[in-house]
Amino acid sequence: MPFITEELWQHLRNRADGESIMVSRMPESNGFDEKLLDNFERVKGIIAGIRNIRQEKNISPKHQLKALVKTSSKLDKGLEDVVVKLAGLEEFGYADGKVEGASSFMVGVDEVYIPLEGLIDVEEERKKILAELEYTRGFLNSVMKKLNNERFVNNAPADVVAMEQKKKSDAEAKIKALEERLNELK
Repeated sequence: MPFITEELWQHLRNRADGESIMVSRMPESNGFDEKLLDNFERVKGIIAGIRNIRQEKNISPKHQLKALVKTSSKLDKGLEDVVVKLAGLEEFGYADGKVEGASSFMVGVDEVYIPLEGLIDVEEERKKILAELEYTRGFLNSVMKKLNNERFVNNAPADVVAMEQKKKSDAEAKIKALEERLNELK
């Protein structure tokens, strides 16, 4: 491959006779555009979130979706085009408030909405959410039994008790999110 690399390097700009990549100094960095890097991280999060929704809802990657972002700072036009291409969108825009009938996720402080009207079976989705809600409530009950047991709390190591309390708060947050999703489907 060194011959191909040399050939490409020679064509990047006019070089003097005998000049070779093999004996040239490595270019020095002039720093990085932090804003561009931060915006690209947002783009990666948006694309990953849209792909996750496609997978969760069994939506074909070929089906063009719409995405609306509730944010305080818009992306550059070029980065919007990257999202449209890599996430398989027909439309990318911005929203001022909550979008009804849409699945949503967070990327940092940005909230991304994917309108799903007509794309999913609402009754089937409700069944999935209710089943997950029932499982999570049962899990929370088992954690609460441990935390309400005085012997467990007094005799268990502090890190084990802290882990159980974290499980409790995580389960409560998940229940709240599932109930919100269930209310959105009505």
